[in-house]
This record gives sequence, C-alpha cells and structure tokens, in this order.
Amino acid sequence: MHNKQDGKMHTKMAAGWLLRGSLLLALSAASCAYSQAADDVAQIKSAPAPQGELSPQANYVLRCLGCHRPDGAGSPAGGIPDFNNYVASFAETERGREYLMHVPGVVGASLSDNEIAEVMNYIMQRWGGTSLRANFQPFSAEEVARLRQTNVGDVVKYRRVVVAELQAMGLPVADYPWP
Repeated sequence: MHNKQDGKMHTKMAAGWLLRGSLLLALSAASCAYSQAADDVAQIKSAPAPQGELSPQANYVLRCLGCHRPDGAGSPAGGIPDFNNYVASFAETERGREYLMHVPGVVGASLSDNEIAEVMNYIMQRWGGTSLRANFQPFSAEEVARLRQTNVGDVVKYRRVVVAELQAMGLPVADYPWP
C-alpha cells in the first residue's frame, strides 16, 4: 500500500539525488577549469620576471582569471568579452590601447606599470590569435603610465567608441553583451 508519507519520502529522495548529480556536474566542470589553471600555474614557475615582480602568467592567474578564465574566454552573461582572436584588435589604435588600461581588472589590479605592460603583452601573444598583426607593438611601462593618466569617463561608453572605430577599420571585436 502506498500512502502520502511514502510519496513525500520518494520526492525528497529524488530531490536529494538530483542535487547530488548537479553538484557532481558542477564539481566536474570546476575540476576541468582547475586543471587548465594548474597548467597555467605550472608555466608560471618557468617564466622569468624582473626582480620583485611576478611573471606575466602569474599576474594573469591572480588578477585576470576570475573574469577571463584560464583559456581567455569571457562570460557573456557577466558582460566579459572573449579574448580569443579579438583582444589584439584593441592594440591597433591609441584609443584601443587606452581603453585596455581602464578596464576594471587593470584599474583595480594594483600592479606596477611594468607588470601591466607585461600582462598585456602576454595576453596579446597568448590569445590575440588572428587579431594579432605581425607589426604588433608591445606595451611598455612608459606607455602604460601615460595611458593610465587619461580620463576616459564611463569605460563602457568608451568601449563603444573604440569598438566602432575598430569595426570601421575592419578589425574583429568580441561581442559585448552590455548595451
């Protein structure tokens, strides 16, 4: 005989198994991301850095990974654009380079101008892909210092101006979900 109590118990058990399955899937996805991050961290140990500074790879893992992930991918739902095959387009113009110095992750990174330049160059080389031109000019500490002094106002609005300029030049730009 089947009573209401048994039905509630079966419902609770099914919900429990569903929750466990969801947790296992989430842990599996996190494990994959962690594995990639661990590979990036392994590369950190072999990359040289100036005295007293972390390597560009280490700074990427510590300062950028939370938004751009281990593979340079963004998060459309979070308003974070993808780096892959797009990011180097921003290095093609003065405004694009200026914009990069004012994204929240750079502004709040508490890195030296040299460390920011090195992280930017690392990102360009690692994820620029087809957007990285042969004549790419690496960022320098002096340029970073100069560009960071500029007031761009609302960085989201400024990105729109830069993107319009890049698109008019025929350069690829990642989708940006914010209006």
